[in-house]
Amino acid sequence: MALVAALLAYGRVAQILKAVTQVLDLFGTSPHGYLLTRNQADIVHDLEGFKYRFTTGKQMACLLMGVKTVLQRFGSLETCFAEGFSPDDETVIPALSLFVKQLSCRGSMGILAADPDKRSACKRNNLFLRWMVRKDRVDPGGWDRIPCSALVVPLDTHMFRVGTQLGFTRKKQANLKTALEITQGFRTLVPHDPVRYDFCLTRFGIRKEMNPAELKMILSGGTGKVSGNKGKK
Repeated sequence: MALVAALLAYGRVAQILKAVTQVLDLFGTSPHGYLLTRNQADIVHDLEGFKYRFTTGKQMACLLMGVKTVLQRFGSLETCFAEGFSPDDETVIPALSLFVKQLSCRGSMGILAADPDKRSACKRNNLFLRWMVRKDRVDPGGWDRIPCSALVVPLDTHMFRVGTQLGFTRKKQANLKTALEITQGFRTLVPHDPVRYDFCLTRFGIRKEMNPAELKMILSGGTGKVSGNKGKK
């Protein structure tokens, strides 16, 4: 389940994969079948031994119960999200806000429940949407009711640095406003797909063999100084 993988995507890659595998193994061959045939007590019991950094088994169970409720009410996560999206919306943020509320359940989801209404950049939520809406050799796709043009960059420290170097933002905090400014900057370059370069650009801050200084030289055309439209303070 892409939602589980995306919402656990914080920390070291090896540990993320271990945590995601632990949850996905519960589902067997059918996450849908697992959720619809288990009650809350069953799911809490199955995740009793789960713990990944700041996320407990009870918080993960709360998320899965929220997903179950959405599946019962809407039939799929895509339908739920699409019902909150308007063609007039410039970005997915209004729909994401409604989606998070639909996923809420009794209990706490902890940091799994990033909410744009609280001005969070919602990095992992936007990563999930990037995976599901885009379809190429990087992102698998699967949804066809949300346009790529409405996606927002999954803002982490690496993309924050890139966005600052490109002059897309002057903000000092990686919050929702910053994510929207950086997204708008990329939208001026690729209007139909503003998150197109997210994966490749953030590798410069993740992979040891890729030097961030080289990225700055590439972006500056070899001058070492990156030009661009400065975002609002």
